[in-house]
Amino acid sequence: MAVALIENLYNKGVRLLEPASGIAPLALRLFLAPVLIQAGWTKYVGFAGTVRFFDNIGIPFPELMVGLTIAAELIGGIFILVGLLTRLTAIPLMVTMLVAAFAVHWDNGWLTLSDGSSWLANDRVMAAQEYKSAVRELARENGVYRGQYGSITILNNGIQFAITYFVMLLSLFFTGGGRYTSIDYWIGWVVQKTKRE
Repeated sequence: MAVALIENLYNKGVRLLEPASGIAPLALRLFLAPVLIQAGWTKYVGFAGTVRFFDNIGIPFPELMVGLTIAAELIGGIFILVGLLTRLTAIPLMVTMLVAAFAVHWDNGWLTLSDGSSWLANDRVMAAQEYKSAVRELARENGVYRGQYGSITILNNGIQFAITYFVMLLSLFFTGGGRYTSIDYWIGWVVQKTKRE
């Protein structure tokens, strides 16, 4: 009897939350969109340098690939922001994140920042600890203290962010833009309404 009561309450709670189910995809979209748009814009304004970088790391057809990456991140970021063609837009962005993770960041390990206390710290991160201490000491000697500019760290540039963004995009691929919170939802609503009439 207690199990049935708990199950009944749980099901009622889920039904009550149903109208708000678009909040989670909206939160993902609002977090991802500025990151993607900024990444695309940075590559656009630094096109020649980005092409050289892609060429240096061995990505074939670097000019074409930079153009496709800019389109995916800049235009895709805008589409993700408003929830337009969310599932389709997520596909090239997921590919972009996987290429970033495995072609650009893989050799650096998991961590984005050089955190020597992390159980995910690799040799590169541990080697950076000496440099981090030296930079912090130099900052202290010159009157820069922790609270003034934040904590000083060294970028490790691992796969952490690219994989995190991939997982967020994968979630959007399965959920879509979100109920009530995306253009996709309202297009679907209009289509369904038209079919009924």
